[in-house]
Formats: sequence, structure tokens, C-alpha cells
Amino acid sequence: QVQLVESGGDLVQPGGSLRLSCTASGGTLDYYAVGWFRQAPGKERERIACISASAGSTNYAESMKGRATTSRASDKKTIYLEMRDLAPEDTAVYFCSTDPGLMCTAGNFHYSKTQFATWGQGTQVTVSS
Repeated sequence: QVQLVESGGDLVQPGGSLRLSCTASGGTLDYYAVGWFRQAPGKERERIACISASAGSTNYAESMKGRATTSRASDKKTIYLEMRDLAPEDTAVYFCSTDPGLMCTAGNFHYSKTQFATWGQGTQVTVSS
């Protein structure tokens, strides 16, 4: 089973941009659908974006539409989440995950957590002036 590590989180000013990475060890991600989630203090974890196993489909939460792009790197081990026009309400810990219960299509990001879920440790994004 692959292990995941998120990176790229930082302190940015409102209106800024960031690129987060989700990197696998112990295997590759080319056969996995991957989801991006975030959790702000005192709030539930929120699904924000996903990319299908084939990379043919991506899906974004309403809060991220038009401001985020997720993609696969050519190394087959890394998934990117590029975010722009960041606002203070985007402040959260960002996670990536693979799970057999995660399915991603252009029209839907379905997630039903299973015992086989893999999560990274998260990366902190803080948007503040």
C-alpha cells in the first residue's frame, strides 16, 4: 500500500497562489483516484477536489471551482493541487487521500471511507495579510 506525503503549504497573502503536492512512496498513483480534502480549525474535513485514476476527469467543490486545478505529474507518484486567488477562508490543513471508496468523475466526487483509506499527514495553508 502506498504512503502519501503532502507538501507545499505556506503562509500567503490574500489573492496569492500555491501549488500543493501529494507524493507517494512504496508505489505509484497512476491506478488510484486521488482526493484532496481540507480541514479548518473547528470544522469538519471537507472534500475539495479529485482526479480520476486515468487523469481523464477532475472534479471540484463549489468553493474551489475556477480557483483550483489538480493534475498528475509525469513521475506517476505525484498529484498537484494548484490554487489561486486564495482568501482567508481557505486557511486549513490540506490532505490527499486514496481509498477504494473514492470515485471521481467530471460530475461527481464520491467518497465513502473504507478501512483501506490512505491519508497523508497534511500540509498547512494559511492565508493572511
